[in-house]
Amino acid sequence: MNDSLVIIPTYNERENAELIIRKVFSLPKPFDVLIIDDGSPDGTAQIVRDLQAEFPGRLFLEERAGKQGLGTAYIHGFKWGLSHGYSYIFEMDADFSHNPEDLIRLYEACAVEGHDMAIGSRYIHGVNVVNWPMNRVLMSWFASAYVRFITGMPIMDATAGFKCYTAQVLRVIPLNRIRFIGYAFQIEMKWLAYKYGFRLKEVPIIFTDRTRGASKMSKGIFKEAFFGVVQMKVSSWFRRFDRYPTSARPVSATAATSAPETR
Repeated sequence: MNDSLVIIPTYNERENAELIIRKVFSLPKPFDVLIIDDGSPDGTAQIVRDLQAEFPGRLFLEERAGKQGLGTAYIHGFKWGLSHGYSYIFEMDADFSHNPEDLIRLYEACAVEGHDMAIGSRYIHGVNVVNWPMNRVLMSWFASAYVRFITGMPIMDATAGFKCYTAQVLRVIPLNRIRFIGYAFQIEMKWLAYKYGFRLKEVPIIFTDRTRGASKMSKGIFKEAFFGVVQMKVSSWFRRFDRYPTSARPVSATAATSAPETR
């Protein structure tokens, strides 16, 4: 077993499933892959099952009945990864909007530089988005600005969904109390990691809109995020966060020369 698990939720990703799996397995650093499929009617799960014979012990599949939300898929995957002893657990989309080669950079930010969470950031150095219409770019950028304004959390890409967590982060965050299942899930996970005192780093990436398959974004997802951020902030006033002690974290020698962290 490798030390790193990449969780990829799928729903009707027949056109991308095999390609993304093979790309991850072609990387020079070994990663295991867990596909969480929500009953895709297009046969996505069968494609994964066929590939499992080719990649025994590295490719795993969890099938769920019907669409249950992105957040619940990741939480299911987090618990699976923790129970199987992985040290680094990743979130990644199936549609190549996240470049699998950036997995290595996210891994190094945690495993080499000593951060607790690495965020693949579209906005840490300008706007690095390809093939999105301007209204989508503006909506995403202003969503992150809105999150910073409401929460005070110094994250440039608060809605980013390409991340690496150390296992310790996922053990400390109470996964059973995560409230949001859509767009706001990504914000909530960063917010909780920040409130618990973990070290977060934004790693610049280039985000490319999907070229195969259909987007799962909807107005309801954006609405959940807009109102959810306020609810999240207010509820934090009545909640205790025991800060994870800095002295308990091993930091490699290279961490001293890494990019500034977010605390």
